[in-house]
Amino acid sequence: MEDVKYGSAKRRRMINDTIVHVSLAILAFIWVFPIIWVVLTSFRAEKGSYVSTFLPQNYTIDNYVRLFTDTTILNFPKMFGNTLFIAICSCILSTFYVLATAYCLSRLRFKLRKPYMNMAMVLGLFPGFMSMVAVYFILKALGLSEGGLIRLALILCYSGGAGLGFQIAKGFFDTIPVAIDEAALIDGCTRWQIFWKISLPLSKPMVVYTVLTAFIGPWVDFIFAKVICRANADYYTVAIGLWRMLEKEYIDSWYTCFAAGAVLISIPIAILFMFLQRYYVDGMSGAVKG
Repeated sequence: MEDVKYGSAKRRRMINDTIVHVSLAILAFIWVFPIIWVVLTSFRAEKGSYVSTFLPQNYTIDNYVRLFTDTTILNFPKMFGNTLFIAICSCILSTFYVLATAYCLSRLRFKLRKPYMNMAMVLGLFPGFMSMVAVYFILKALGLSEGGLIRLALILCYSGGAGLGFQIAKGFFDTIPVAIDEAALIDGCTRWQIFWKISLPLSKPMVVYTVLTAFIGPWVDFIFAKVICRANADYYTVAIGLWRMLEKEYIDSWYTCFAAGAVLISIPIAILFMFLQRYYVDGMSGAVKG
């Protein structure tokens, strides 16, 4: 009787596992297929956005070559360089702002601490682009909406309010025992030394997460970049460049180049993730938390 019950339970478990794995395989295919299609389209030899076949019939690397050689209408290399510079600067500043704000709110007790956190929570309910008109006029009044200062304006836009996104990092800092900070204070460490030499090394997963999100935001943003750059093509970012490739006057000749550009802009994010993944794993396995 027990063998029959065991066999029945085993069959049910196998059926459940099969259903789960098949469902996951279907979801994985649905998620991966568009990426594969974009990669294949980036090598498509047939021009135009309207073709008779779903998958390419002939393949070429001319689409990638054209992105870096044909700069008469859309200067993709310059857009790529602008975006990379803005994203790196914004990433460094945003990461510091977020982690510093989160640490202060986690460890320090001061007046208006709770009202600030409540205010940040309320402001986080509204999308950032709601303020873009006001931000633009502020930048214009400061003379940051023309010429080379446009890059500085974008960096300020992406990093200026980053400290409001402290909630996740604060939750992570809360898990680090306060006794570690107290022991360091007794040994003569300053708050900055505790933050830089103790808390951050114990928070590598959170640092990696913050760096990734701080880099991806400016890298893929379109709204603020379009509002601030306007018609200044010399300071366009890749998001604006890819959008212009889909305009009706360019889509027929630049559609496959658009797919190639979409593949290229994913490379820095992939490289950054692979580089930081090691630190993420080390932080998860090596952090000592009581």
